Amino acid sequence: MKIIDTVKSLFKSSAVKKPDVKVIRLDQTDSTNTFLRTYIPAEGETMTVAVADFQQAGRGQGTNTWESEAGKNLLFSILVHPVMLPVRSQFLLAEAGALALKEALADYVQDDIRLKWPNDIYWKDRKLSGTLIETKLGGGHIKDCVFGVGLNVNQTVFRSDAPNPVSLCQISGHEVDRDELLCKIITKFTGLYRLLEMGGYADISAMYHEALYRRGGFHTFRDADGDFEGSIIEVEDDGHLVLRDRSGVIRSYQFKEVEFII
Repeated sequence: MKIIDTVKSLFKSSAVKKPDVKVIRLDQTDSTNTFLRTYIPAEGETMTVAVADFQQAGRGQGTNTWESEAGKNLLFSILVHPVMLPVRSQFLLAEAGALALKEALADYVQDDIRLKWPNDIYWKDRKLSGTLIETKLGGGHIKDCVFGVGLNVNQTVFRSDAPNPVSLCQISGHEVDRDELLCKIITKFTGLYRLLEMGGYADISAMYHEALYRRGGFHTFRDADGDFEGSIIEVEDDGHLVLRDRSGVIRSYQFKEVEFII
């Protein structure tokens, strides 16, 4: 394990302005989320990033796993301590994380990058990135929040049964510098996180809604009662997806209660 004190020292070749965060570089680990959940920050350390070339037990939402060829993609987690954010509004953290990825990817892909509720990154109808967010509450506040990100960068062959993966390399037609991309993501995330610290909740929510996958028109969804066509009205601050079906009925769902039919 190699510990880097700042993003600047890790990415000396990048011209991107670097935030002052601690970055921990791992050759391999079971999961960067698991690593940071047991990590004890130094005094005054407000943001920590763990990045690995390979995860032995990379996880997605629920029981899902994340396929990643060693040394090809970005596998990282960000630990922050958002005590300023009300527990009822914690989904704003997911929105900020997703927006950071989208904004960083805009330097490589000019269009068709959207945010699929709750926090996947899609290019057209294919999945480019997934995020696993884990929070720890204490004293009525969000004590810790870990964003675990798997972003397909330079992998070109996917062997799992995931239905629609795509990588940045497949989209752009060339390999991408993973260190430079990570630096851009951290820079974007830091700016959005500071916006949350300043109370810019409405700004974060508005940007997230503007970038939503299938934001306009009616699309096919599936819930416990079967398939239906619905239109996205909003995503509430607690993360509920609110849809209107063809008959005008308003439907509200927590994560895993409804799926997009692609």
